[in-house]
Amino acid sequence: MPKHDLEKFINGFERFQKTYYGDDHELIEELTQAQHPRTFLIGCCDSRVDPAHLMGAELGELFVSRNVANLVPPCEASEGSHHGVSAAIQFAVQNLQVERIIVLGHARCGGIRALMDDTRIKEPVDFISLWVNIAESAKRETLAAFGEAPFEVKCKVCEQSSILNSLNNLMSFPWIQQALEEKRLTLHGWYFDLEAGELLAYSKRAGTFLPMVCALNPSLE
Repeated sequence: MPKHDLEKFINGFERFQKTYYGDDHELIEELTQAQHPRTFLIGCCDSRVDPAHLMGAELGELFVSRNVANLVPPCEASEGSHHGVSAAIQFAVQNLQVERIIVLGHARCGGIRALMDDTRIKEPVDFISLWVNIAESAKRETLAAFGEAPFEVKCKVCEQSSILNSLNNLMSFPWIQQALEEKRLTLHGWYFDLEAGELLAYSKRAGTFLPMVCALNPSLE
């Protein structure tokens, strides 16, 4: 990393420090005691889609779990395996008692492209392929409906389909089922179109993703 990048980050922390630890530090005093986010967001670790930056979230407003391609695995309790995303889901719902879960996908997702391209890394263990295979059913559905479409179109379809796959996998967690039945929790599938600069949400009634925030410049779509 170039030295100027490190200096930029240090300067950024100094601004953060002045904002939250300066004269008006009521928020940070509250947050040092406990966190009370009402929203749990599962997003991609892609550097272009930082959830707090995109949503303008205040410190403490979002509980976030990020991974390659914003995937949710099914509920599987197996000894000897590590379940980071599942642990975050359990903590968000049982401990923090969040009111909503948002699965945020995005355009130009490298993880989904690797899934669609069937990319394999020549290493003893290909962690990327093992992980993105969680969305294998989304890939099959995409190929069945859009098998003859250009690769970029198939990737976009799969990006959105994988969000629905993750929402379905969330339903496999018993504490989520209970919270939904008790109407303490809602699930949402959002898609950030990086190219057009718009935000879409899945509409169960329409059976598709519809714009919540439209593009400023339609010519970019």
